[in-house]
Amino acid sequence: MTYLANSQDAEFVLRHVVQFDALCERAGLDEVNTDLAASILEEAGKFATEVLAPLNRFGDQNPPTLGEKGVQETAGFKEIYQSFAEAGWLSLGAAEEFGGQALPNVIGTAVNEIWQAANMSYALCPMLSQGAMESIGHHASHELQSIYLPRLASGGWTGTMNLTEPDAGSDLAAVKTKAVPQGDHYLISGQKIFITWGDHQMTENIVHLVLARLPDAPAGVKGISLFIVPKYVVNADGSLGARNAAHCLSLEHKMGIHASPTCVMLFDNAVGYLIGEANKGLPYMFTMMNHARQAVGLQGLSISERAYQLARQYAKDRLQGTRRDGSRIPIIEHADVRRMLMIMKSGIEAMRALAFVAAAEVDRARYESDSDKAAFHAARVELYTPIVKGWLTELSQELTYLGVQIHGGMGYIEETGAAQHYRDARILTIYEGTTGIQAADLVGRKTLADQGQGLGLLLAEMAELDASAYPNFAPALAAGQAAREFILSHAASDPQLAGSASVNLMMLMGYLCGGWLLIKGAQAAQNQLAQGEGDPEYLKAKVITAQFYHDHLLLRALSHLAAIKAGSAAIMALAEDQF
Repeated sequence: MTYLANSQDAEFVLRHVVQFDALCERAGLDEVNTDLAASILEEAGKFATEVLAPLNRFGDQNPPTLGEKGVQETAGFKEIYQSFAEAGWLSLGAAEEFGGQALPNVIGTAVNEIWQAANMSYALCPMLSQGAMESIGHHASHELQSIYLPRLASGGWTGTMNLTEPDAGSDLAAVKTKAVPQGDHYLISGQKIFITWGDHQMTENIVHLVLARLPDAPAGVKGISLFIVPKYVVNADGSLGARNAAHCLSLEHKMGIHASPTCVMLFDNAVGYLIGEANKGLPYMFTMMNHARQAVGLQGLSISERAYQLARQYAKDRLQGTRRDGSRIPIIEHADVRRMLMIMKSGIEAMRALAFVAAAEVDRARYESDSDKAAFHAARVELYTPIVKGWLTELSQELTYLGVQIHGGMGYIEETGAAQHYRDARILTIYEGTTGIQAADLVGRKTLADQGQGLGLLLAEMAELDASAYPNFAPALAAGQAAREFILSHAASDPQLAGSASVNLMMLMGYLCGGWLLIKGAQAAQNQLAQGEGDPEYLKAKVITAQFYHDHLLLRALSHLAAIKAGSAAIMALAEDQF
């Protein structure tokens, strides 16, 4: 089955839930509006369907290889990358000064959903380049920006992120990679693992962003610096010099995303250039990581959409059972199959709404001229990010599982494609910070650190919505409020509470945010129907889908509250040798 971008729902969410036109008007972006975004999404959908999607299964079956020249990407990927770059897709959000189109972040998010759904293994490459541009654009010197950003924005070069080491996974304080000053640059030595698209032959250069320590750096995370380490040394005029001492040692053999090369990288006195100030690398890298965390949450949405489209078509085509007149029944008429499809459809629409709203907060923080309002939106980005990354990727595990289940036995057969989506989704709860890391961030830095102020403001905003037509929303909102109060009042007396409650808080807030935004969308759809506007069949489905979510998914928030209130006693009760 050919993948088709769901541009209709994306445009609806931008227009009616994100309020994109109002965002652009306040930002002074006179030529940018939802109509422009819809045109961009339409073109992206065509490119994804015609160019990216056809190589998705081929890439799964034909992963990259490592040879004398380094990593050789899957056949055909270089050609689609060149077409992608020539079409200007990498430059959407880049600054005009460096050859970009300077479009709002949320447009890039909507377009990236399409890329990730069409071919996630491929789309990881431009996703990391966009993250590298974010970090370089915010923190590097203008001299480095002028060399690297135009080439990344054009797609002539690609970017990577090098954090993890064999003995330093999520604990970045243990990073051992060294950086020794050498004239106007540094010599970088160390090994990094799990480096996505760490090497390939698609572009003439690769820009590695590498965390390393200077000889006199303080211990812990306060002693980490961030460096640009190119595959080929870059001359002052931007031309390429000698091959740098940055090489892929081996490729990992993974459960999914087979066509995305995951490299073990060796830096052996490789030439590198300091980004910003020494010993401030971690916050600089977090600019890229936060971009990547929202992007990975978006991948959860994307792969779920791809799995849903496949399952929906199979349910329409597969005949199972016989009517009295002897005709066969497509399984989409069976109630339990409908249940599974509706869980997928409503979950996806909730995920899309939250991903886009969170992405738009990045724009509101960037464009807001009032410093207090800008700070509010920046804090909201920080609050949303772990929920987007954690909840969307966890829910994608269920939705891609249902995609397999709807196929029945054929879902377990690789040829149908359902199994690939399930396998590809599995990494999403792990890379760019596991679910536990996201949840710890939400309960620690985003709740306890400010005594729940930011979370309280979000819950108060939800309470302003007239949700009287959705009676399950009030108890779900009350669960969110009660969870916040319980954690704030018990964390000091129970040192294990934050850790034991964190994932449940994250999942509770995900379901609650999704329900809140689906109500907004359903109300907008009802208004359009009343005014005789829009596609009536789509709008009616939008209302029904929101109702299903509130009947079947929203009240999961209450079970998460019950688990939070259970505390840490049973979690911590067993001695280690009892496991």
